[in-house]
Amino acid sequence: MFSALLNILWVVLGGLVMALGWWLAGLLCAITIVGLPWARSCFVIGAFSLWPFGQEAISRRDLTGRHDLGTGALGLIGNVLWFLVAGWWLAIGHLTSALACFITIIGIPFGIQHIKLALIALAPVGMTVVPVRR
Repeated sequence: MFSALLNILWVVLGGLVMALGWWLAGLLCAITIVGLPWARSCFVIGAFSLWPFGQEAISRRDLTGRHDLGTGALGLIGNVLWFLVAGWWLAIGHLTSALACFITIIGIPFGIQHIKLALIALAPVGMTVVPVRR
């Protein structure tokens, strides 16, 4: 119940804008065809960016206990390419939003969430979104 309230406030107070940024990046990646592997990550993290409370982003290697294409050497190369093309501007967007949230006491949880999303924006390949473990 509490996470639903935080998510509604998140969407109203700017979470929608960053989710749209992620989805725009995913659309641009999908249009290029070469960027399809990154497009999937953008859409998953975009949905997470829209409704972040009650979920967390973790490495698929930590979740499954084994390597896959996104968590090995190819994932590292993919994350470096991602950072150079789009990751840095999404991270700057989240950091800017975090600073705006930190102005008020009520905005602190939202600012912390933006910081987490900024870190994910730097290297999203190999990440997946799961419900928070209680």
